[in-house]
Amino acid sequence: MSSVSKNATVLLIGASRGLGYAIAAEYIDRGSQVVATVRGPARTALHELQDTAGGRLEIEHVDINAPEQVQALRDRLGARRFDLLFVNAGVTNRPEETTADVTTEEFTRLMVTNALNPMRVIETLGELIDPNGTIAIMSSGQGSIANNERGGFEIYRASKSALNQLMRSYAARHHDTKRTLLLMAPGWVKTELGGPNARLTIRESIPSLVTTIDAQRGRTGLQYLDYLSRTVAW
Repeated sequence: MSSVSKNATVLLIGASRGLGYAIAAEYIDRGSQVVATVRGPARTALHELQDTAGGRLEIEHVDINAPEQVQALRDRLGARRFDLLFVNAGVTNRPEETTADVTTEEFTRLMVTNALNPMRVIETLGELIDPNGTIAIMSSGQGSIANNERGGFEIYRASKSALNQLMRSYAARHHDTKRTLLLMAPGWVKTELGGPNARLTIRESIPSLVTTIDAQRGRTGLQYLDYLSRTVAW
């Protein structure tokens, strides 16, 4: 069990399924107190986890594509403070779509959901994080421009690269913060988004990703890391 995670307070945005749910479960397993969000009112696996979490999991409802809901969450949390804010959000499209054939609506959907609104969440909720805490956001290795040698997932890649750039601008504006700032690449994981042919299982990715986040606490500045603590090329 990580000594950093034990008794830590975590605010996790986007945890109803897949990687987000696995992150919530991992932090609960390590002894953290977690506030995690889902979009709709339907019962999810996260609610089942809540039933066995011994009071250490609270569930809030928020759609990051609705700024008024993000602000309402900020208002509900009031004066509470957290050690970690982790924003997990992402949608994908057909991997063969390129700028030659993607519709403007689909391009906009990916950019807004994967880049703009995750950063808006950080802008709205960031001050809830302890001055020495961590703000992390789920990026992707496919957001790396330097490592893009095969193409594919062209629009998804662009949205994650945009996210990385926006987070870098955020870090520049907050250059004097003592908070740890992280862009995390979980690897290609078998989820609904990653698909059945992905290289990693959730159990191979998420425990290591959480360990990586914990290990960075106290390190100022922005880092772009994969789940094994390796620096990802911009």
